[in-house]
Amino acid sequence: MGYREFPPPPHLRDLVECAWVVDGPPAPVRVLPDGCMDLMRMADPIVVAGPDTTAFVSPRRRETFVGLRFRPGSLPRLLGVPAAELRNTRVALADLGVKVAHDRSLVELATALACDDPATETAPWSLPQLHHITGRLAHGAAVADIAGQIGWSNRTLQRHCGAVYGYGPATLRRILRFRRAIRLLDDGQSAATVAAATGYSDQPHLHREVRDLTGMSLATLRQDSGQKISTDVPSGSVTVA
Repeated sequence: MGYREFPPPPHLRDLVECAWVVDGPPAPVRVLPDGCMDLMRMADPIVVAGPDTTAFVSPRRRETFVGLRFRPGSLPRLLGVPAAELRNTRVALADLGVKVAHDRSLVELATALACDDPATETAPWSLPQLHHITGRLAHGAAVADIAGQIGWSNRTLQRHCGAVYGYGPATLRRILRFRRAIRLLDDGQSAATVAAATGYSDQPHLHREVRDLTGMSLATLRQDSGQKISTDVPSGSVTVA
């Protein structure tokens, strides 16, 4: 009971990080910014969760939430909607012009969307390029270095990032650094060790970033994270309803 993650089906691994479910007693669900976008089924409608720049809290009664978390930049290429238009929002998929059969699972929906040719505006890069750029930003590479490596101007990269990720490369780099720090903290490493390993200037810098991006102190966030449960299951064995 609670929050659990599952590996995505093998044929969606290039696009989807994980499937997830939230159930159990009524409680608000706090989602931290991570550079990703999700497809979610909440009660009946399928909802698109846009890229967040701060924590998003969703009320939940006794209904079960299920979702697919897409890798940074992956879902806009399937929807044909610039990620910047969905930033910090939750939008019904039907409002984006995507028709969904009620008996279709999220995995079936994602598979069908992935079969369509991606829109040029939201998929200016191939998937290998997308993963490469995301990885460079996650490790703190400068925008000029990335743009120069792939033969673009800084302005072009900035424009593409808005459509693909929902915000500029500097913001994505900041959020991905925060996400990496949270993972290390969840693994039990000290705040000082994590700050040094992830490129923060010092431990107070890490504390400020946590508060800015989550609205919580680091101590409160770690307590909250410790209440979540992650369960691994064999790949492909879960169908998200």
